[in-house]
Amino acid sequence: MQNTTLQVQGMSCGHCVASIEGAMKNLGATAKVDLANKSVTVSYDETQVSLDKIKAAIEDQGYDVN
Repeated sequence: MQNTTLQVQGMSCGHCVASIEGAMKNLGATAKVDLANKSVTVSYDETQVSLDKIKAAIEDQGYDVN
């Protein structure tokens, strides 16, 4: 398993957390969202999903990944 922390702009509430966690679950990954630090820590199997797909899934939810 790979763990990566991404800086994500635009998150502000519980809906944001649920949206990102749901998108990661659909990819077979898990996410821990930290609203205060504007970060998302993602745990994923790099043989199953790429970091680019993870970033794209977060961006598809309406957030900016730095």
